[in-house]
Amino acid sequence: MLQVSHLTRRYGAMLAVNNVSFSIKPGEIVGLLGHNGAGKTTIMKMLTGYLDADSGSISLNGADMATDRAAIQAQIGYLPESLPLYPDMTVADYLDYAATLKGLSGKAKTDAIRYAITATDIAVKLLAPIATLSRGFKQRVGVAQAILTRPKLLILDEPTNGLDPAQTEAMRNLIRELARDATVILSTHIMQEVDALCTQVLMLRAGELVLDSSLSALRQSNSVQLHSDISLPTLRDALAPAFSAVDIRQLGAGQYRLTLSDTQSDLNSLCQATTQAVFNAGASLTQLFIEQRDLETVFRQLNSNAEVKDAA
Repeated sequence: MLQVSHLTRRYGAMLAVNNVSFSIKPGEIVGLLGHNGAGKTTIMKMLTGYLDADSGSISLNGADMATDRAAIQAQIGYLPESLPLYPDMTVADYLDYAATLKGLSGKAKTDAIRYAITATDIAVKLLAPIATLSRGFKQRVGVAQAILTRPKLLILDEPTNGLDPAQTEAMRNLIRELARDATVILSTHIMQEVDALCTQVLMLRAGELVLDSSLSALRQSNSVQLHSDISLPTLRDALAPAFSAVDIRQLGAGQYRLTLSDTQSDLNSLCQATTQAVFNAGASLTQLFIEQRDLETVFRQLNSNAEVKDAA
């Protein structure tokens, strides 16, 4: 379990992260979203222990970053957006070097490198200089160094950036496999990646957490769309006795959106009552469906008409 409580970080007078709290259960793949400057990179650096928080706390599986930094860092793998790969090194040399930096030696180092090679499927490139690798293989090498210690928390910053469709699908499959043994935080600007991979979404705006939701709950709508020639007054009068909390807006000729403000009300019951109202009025019913929200729509709603402050 990753627990983040009231995390705050300033760079001089600039407030980069402001009182952010969230928790992530083991095995989750979590999308970390936000515009450039929203605070994503700062949060990731604090989660890895690279940056100290000005206030707040981070704990992972019972260990506290303030007192057990080394113990937490031993459980974390990190792929930064621009990983410093050394072009003259072979893949094998680089992984050996990365394993040494992580404190591995002897059989433990050998086993760790073998595990990372197998998990990322890069055996065919072991003796190739990194400079000769495609973007996709470089990303795989980056993930390989991040999982050498079989981390319980894996933080991936833009892992599919610059990949072609085939490489992107291969990276998605790899992340799914890794999530069987680790919690994964995926920072990306690509909404399709979150839709395809994540179970939870954290959204930042100007250093503040503006959304913490499961993806399934995020997609749920409280609106129904009706296409019918029933009149607006007739529809309102028919629904008012049973649905006092419904807002009915006319979108166009014969098109209505019915929105429930009462979260306890049932959209299916609203659909049934609407159908009955149309039938009783002798009107035609062309379409009636529950609207679905998508991640891009929610992102635009939360970031529109907002003054975005400096953050990192």
